[in-house]
Amino acid sequence: MFTVRPSVPEDVPVQRELWKLAFGDSEAYLDNFYQNYYRPERVVVLEEDGVVRSMTAWFDTTFVVPSQGEYRTAYLYAVATHPGCRGRGLAARLLAGADSCFRSLGISAVTTVPAEPSLHKFFGTNGFRECFVHSQLAQPDPSDSSGQCPCTIDPLPAAVYASLRETLLLGSLHISLSAEVITYQEGACRLSGGGLYAVETPAGVCALCAEGMEDGRLLVKELLGAPEARALALDWLAVLLPRWSGLYRVAEGSTPFGMLKWLEPALEKGWDWSAAGYLGLAFD
Repeated sequence: MFTVRPSVPEDVPVQRELWKLAFGDSEAYLDNFYQNYYRPERVVVLEEDGVVRSMTAWFDTTFVVPSQGEYRTAYLYAVATHPGCRGRGLAARLLAGADSCFRSLGISAVTTVPAEPSLHKFFGTNGFRECFVHSQLAQPDPSDSSGQCPCTIDPLPAAVYASLRETLLLGSLHISLSAEVITYQEGACRLSGGGLYAVETPAGVCALCAEGMEDGRLLVKELLGAPEARALALDWLAVLLPRWSGLYRVAEGSTPFGMLKWLEPALEKGWDWSAAGYLGLAFD
């Protein structure tokens, strides 16, 4: 017998075990989630005969649709099934059951960022469609800057970063992240030697999120700002962030990144699927 339900505190040990088996993340990485964002209702689990076999965490976010409205949205994260139970359709059962939980909370849509390209097809068969894009680019010769740097970089608390982020995304189709959600991102950045920053340039301010990669260098997971400000920041980023890899992500682009599923039929029917939005800061 299968049951899908919001989690309870007693589920945490098995959740952590499923998470590690699926993704190989460290105890410190899991601590960041359970200390900074977790509440029992923010994880949905699937039980088989009383044993938790599958889980998904979710972040409470907002889908901002200019000239139309704002919609409470659940961003699925850490969708995991025990390795010994895979291939039996449990993840699909979990997603369907999670939809019922979300509808009961007045959530209008669900988003996700597939962990790898092959999973776009899996989520597609479970009602999701491509909706969010970005670009990951490489700055040529990131250590080649010389002369007096006209830019400054300052670390930001999560709440201040969240506010700056929304200012820079004003008027665009995007997923809005609360200070609480960004606090989780801030913790992940700190674990890997990165952080949340404001980069002040003569052409304006940029918001920058940097997180460490496996090789110890920093990936700029998000760089937001006017094109002129971003260009100046990129010219000097190797000076401002010495461990920068030269890789960075921006909102504009055509690379499929995130997927959307409307939970309200009227919204789904009226949605223009040619519209491409920005999810960004996926916890990939």
